[in-house]
Amino acid sequence: MTHHYFSQSPIAGADERHLVTFSTRGHDFQVWVAGQVFSAGRLDPGTAELLRAVPSLPSTGTFLDLGCGWGPVAITAGAESPQAEVWAVDVNPRAVALTADNAKVNSVDNVRAMDASEAYQEAQARGTQFDVILSNPPVRVGKTAMQTMVKQWLDLLSPTGVAWLVMSKNLGADSFITWLGNQGFQARKHSSRKGFRIIEVRCL
Repeated sequence: MTHHYFSQSPIAGADERHLVTFSTRGHDFQVWVAGQVFSAGRLDPGTAELLRAVPSLPSTGTFLDLGCGWGPVAITAGAESPQAEVWAVDVNPRAVALTADNAKVNSVDNVRAMDASEAYQEAQARGTQFDVILSNPPVRVGKTAMQTMVKQWLDLLSPTGVAWLVMSKNLGADSFITWLGNQGFQARKHSSRKGFRIIEVRCL
């Protein structure tokens, strides 16, 4: 059986964790990373570009980091907007555990790291709507799976909310923008740099 960073049951052991540091948006973080989690050794270029390009976040609200990995987006959003509630969701239990630990290590107390399926069920049960959604979608799971995942969470975007997504131009960012428009969203290219598109998505 092949295991990927987006697998629900990654095989790497907990003793493979190691610390790395990264800086973004005026904050310095020290975080745990590990094998079998996306971009295990560093802040990946796409996520770095997302964090660089997204405008200042609201001071309050309910935010979502979709596909949180080891948590760079969630803890950055939580540190920038300490009065907001930040949901960090992933299908990979190792990623969820790392994000929870990294939020604690960096004293970011407003991050909730959760299994994606359980979080979605909770959001539906509570009628949760997200004011901000941030994501570097896992395109390598396959086009259909990625689109299904993104669509189900974008359907929980508040009427005045905004989603910020990053995708490589070479992996279909422009066609993805068109697809989002066909799903009933207002989607546009916010910026483009280093081969990555930053996509802004709002409700019509």
